[in-house]
Amino acid sequence: MKHSTQSPPGETAPDKDHPLREDIRLLGRVLGETLRQQEGDDAFDTVERIRQLAIRLHREESAEARLELAAILDGLDRERANQVVRAFSYFSHLANIAEDLHHIRRSRAHLIAGSAPREGSLQLALQRARDGGHDEAALREFFDGALVSPVLTAHPTEVQRKSIFNAQMKVAALLDERSRMQLTPEELDDSDAGLRRAVLTLWQTRMLRLKRLSVADEVANGLSFYDYTFLKALPRLYGRLEDDLATADPFWAKQELPCFLRMGSWIGGDRDGNPFVTADVLRSALRMQSTRVIDHYLEEVHRIGAEMSLASGLVGTSEDLIRLVQRSPDRSPHREDEPYRRALAGVYARLAATARALDNHEALRHALGEMPPYDSAADFLAELDIVRDSLDANGSHLIANGRLRRLRRAVKVFGFHLAALDLRQNSDVHVRTVHELFEAARPGVDYAGRAEEGRIALLLGELATPRLLSSPFVDYSDETGGELEIFRAAREAHERYGRAAIENVIISKADGVSDVLEVALLAKEAGLLRPREGELDINIVPLFETIDDLRRASATMDALFALPAYRRLLESRGMRQEVMLGYSDSNKDGGFLTSGWELYKAQNALVEVAKRHGVRLRLFHGRGGTVGRGGGPSYDAILAQPPGAVQGAIRITEQGEVIASKYSNPEVGRRNLEILAAATLEATLLPHASGMTRPECLEAMEQLSAHAFKAYRDLVYETPGFVQYFWESTVINEIAELNIGSRPSSRKKTQAIEDLRAIPWVFSWSQCRLMLPGWYGFGSAVQAFLAERGEAAIELLRQMHRDWPFFRTLLANMDMVLSKSDIGIAARYADLVADPKLRDAIFPRLKAEWQASIDALLTITGQRELLDANPLLKRSIRNRFPYLDPLNHIQIELLKRHRAGETDERVKRGIHLTINGVAAGLRNSG
Repeated sequence: MKHSTQSPPGETAPDKDHPLREDIRLLGRVLGETLRQQEGDDAFDTVERIRQLAIRLHREESAEARLELAAILDGLDRERANQVVRAFSYFSHLANIAEDLHHIRRSRAHLIAGSAPREGSLQLALQRARDGGHDEAALREFFDGALVSPVLTAHPTEVQRKSIFNAQMKVAALLDERSRMQLTPEELDDSDAGLRRAVLTLWQTRMLRLKRLSVADEVANGLSFYDYTFLKALPRLYGRLEDDLATADPFWAKQELPCFLRMGSWIGGDRDGNPFVTADVLRSALRMQSTRVIDHYLEEVHRIGAEMSLASGLVGTSEDLIRLVQRSPDRSPHREDEPYRRALAGVYARLAATARALDNHEALRHALGEMPPYDSAADFLAELDIVRDSLDANGSHLIANGRLRRLRRAVKVFGFHLAALDLRQNSDVHVRTVHELFEAARPGVDYAGRAEEGRIALLLGELATPRLLSSPFVDYSDETGGELEIFRAAREAHERYGRAAIENVIISKADGVSDVLEVALLAKEAGLLRPREGELDINIVPLFETIDDLRRASATMDALFALPAYRRLLESRGMRQEVMLGYSDSNKDGGFLTSGWELYKAQNALVEVAKRHGVRLRLFHGRGGTVGRGGGPSYDAILAQPPGAVQGAIRITEQGEVIASKYSNPEVGRRNLEILAAATLEATLLPHASGMTRPECLEAMEQLSAHAFKAYRDLVYETPGFVQYFWESTVINEIAELNIGSRPSSRKKTQAIEDLRAIPWVFSWSQCRLMLPGWYGFGSAVQAFLAERGEAAIELLRQMHRDWPFFRTLLANMDMVLSKSDIGIAARYADLVADPKLRDAIFPRLKAEWQASIDALLTITGQRELLDANPLLKRSIRNRFPYLDPLNHIQIELLKRHRAGETDERVKRGIHLTINGVAAGLRNSG
């Protein structure tokens, strides 16, 4: 597959993009050669002709090209169709690699040139904080109380197999080497051969999974990103930040920052709608996490020991270090004058014993002798500190400040647990569980049948006594027994790995005080809550997801904080309450605009309630990869939060394919982690950055939201036949069959939109290129707003876009979504609807709203075209979409054959391959 480097007519590509074009051309050429060698000249010629026509169609809108392209694509037999799909899918994957590398290359160029700090860097954030009047004491106070935590989830929008991903990583490494080094002719030949091998491996590797992923598979996939990025990039980020602070002010010399940036995970603890997450699975996930981090420590201790050949006649040692040496099992006469090596041999032996004691895991390299295990990660750190202090005291600070410093930071951040694993379950399950416990202990209480006030009274009475409600002599249902065992497994994790292993229990679909108290009761049953002492060992986190739940969130928390019994438990948690906000389900419930506005208002109200009760609020944002699920640039999203909503602490989910795009490369990963930290610092210390809004802006937003909500609900929930239209005009059925996650796509066995999970809902609209969840209702809202207020009101909307970060970010995200939509392609998916009356009743509404939303967006922003304000994404779309459109065309044709009853397995496989390819081309599709 070749790739044209010609710029669009009338446009000259800037020189800085020349390396990107060269990389794309190189990868396209290698892919084309592979296609020709593996499938023959006819296959290559077909793909090449399709490519040329697709590019011509995008540049010229040629009717002739459109007809010829359609004729070729429609005439493909099953085998050739799959070859074409794989070729265009792999080109999207390879283009993604080239773009990621180009971002790294441009970042390095800025750093080498000594450019001013970039937006989203900690250096610029610190500079702005100091310019804003915050001294070093204020910065120290921020870091002491801060928490920034990206939380990895296993939500199934990552369609790539890990084998495919590994081959792509090889391509990325080879490209990166070429960009950093001037290769000799022999080295260049080796690099070319390596690229050809990697692309051939891609071509010969099965794209699709044969079996659905298990939870253990999902845990293993999630852990791979610790190897790629987190275990190495996080310690380096802390070290760089400490050095920058010390350079700016001697106040920071010899000081170490608190571990404010830490990882979280849901993988193996998220039970909401996933029957495969059991107590045993939870224990296994914790064990896998612990094993991974201790293996990292063992390797680092081994390497440090190998490097530390310091001789006692040439460097001094502290008394504490001598005691470590005396306990060491290393008795080799060849190292008797190398105290640091011998001390580290003892550290390694104790760490190996810890792996055995905690997880029954054997170190890859055997220790030199038996030593007792560490009781905790703090004990391990204490011995590393002895080594560090001895080096510092004896003129070896440079040595202490290298690999040893990074290992010490890793131990502080990751402990023996690696990441805090959240538990999550639906409130309905908790109700059934608590009801069964009460019925077994006090028949006739009828907990589930009581009103909210009655439930609260019953729960408070039970929470006041240390007596357990459950009994080992009662046979509970599988569901209730499973819930009790999960909480017991959490207590075991605390005893084994420390309380940082499981800190949060999240309640999906929370809508009342009783939802929180139910979890408190289950925690008490497992020993995680001790009534006499008033101590609670976990954070109980309500998740407000629907529009109604968001509107009631502040009232719910107000009533909860007013309960003396709950306040006593909060005191044991430092008066810190975490609340999670659901972006995905609120969007599916009320549409893009209303979801964003209700989330904003809920945060404002929660901040006020927490302040009134003297509670420190921490918000957890359940954002997905796409705008329809709360996605978008993290920096802008954090700064767009209401004033006071960040308060130095934020947790954000990282989901699906976004995890790979953000964290598979250590440089890109470190940059994304830095962005989260920088935005949190700015939003906390520079509240003006969040934008104080005038009453007329709030009133305008309220009106826009009301109109958008009505338009969205009218379409999705009140239009007869819309559910049928959705299921027939998208690939929702076929997505449900993809083996991309352990979780079912729907909460219940129905086709109702209410029961469908938000992820396949958004994923389906992305595949058909309509992207409905990211814009629908906006055009109608603006039209109705202007009809009420007159055309002069457009100036108010423009001021809101210019001066209000929330509104500006909302429109920027919608701009991105609309730019990835294609109404012509969406129309072809509409043709899949069997009933022409239904199709004619709904698609024209979609098309009209799509156009109205674009018109409104351009009018407010002042852009001539979509993405004028985002030239990087505009360039990316220009480069990749000619390769994406044929995939959609083939997907439609294969769907027609499949739904007409064609049973050939190649047809279904082809559909699944197109889903993979379209997702790769869009990048954030779920």
